[in-house]
Amino acid sequence: MANKKSTKAKKPVSHQKTPPKSAQVSKTQTGQNIKPYLKWAIPLAVVLFAVIIGVILLQKGPSATAADTLPANIGVSDAYQRFTDGAFLLDVRTPEEWNESHVDGAVLIPLSELDARVNEIPTDQDILIICRSGNRSAQARDLLRGYGLKRTTSINGGINSWIASGLPVVTSP
Repeated sequence: MANKKSTKAKKPVSHQKTPPKSAQVSKTQTGQNIKPYLKWAIPLAVVLFAVIIGVILLQKGPSATAADTLPANIGVSDAYQRFTDGAFLLDVRTPEEWNESHVDGAVLIPLSELDARVNEIPTDQDILIICRSGNRSAQARDLLRGYGLKRTTSINGGINSWIASGLPVVTSP
């Protein structure tokens, strides 16, 4: 009997080793075989998310803008101009200091009474706050801003700077 040779084809020999199946990357992992609906579903989800965030922000209402707030402090010339343009001028000094000199048209509410009298402060006007030198007016500004009155500012240097600048004051009660 003759030697029978195997009729099975031999696999070509390769010098590269085949990685184990756990290390092989499938087509779906590389993004080559993305399902058709995912091509439009992901951008649609991003757009919907943006629309939802926009609606939420609009429902909260407008946030404070530059027109709704004043700088923390302003100089006396700027304060004088704003006062003549219709701003509310709040004097937070004591009645004794007020009697020595005050700005005609200002409203006296001593700092010690301001917390109890905050309802007397207008909410539809800019509020300029003055004291003797600027310290108490800064405290009053912070107090009023804590009550939500953002259109408040302290006048740098207080009535002392106002007088030194030659701006008008009343020197009798």
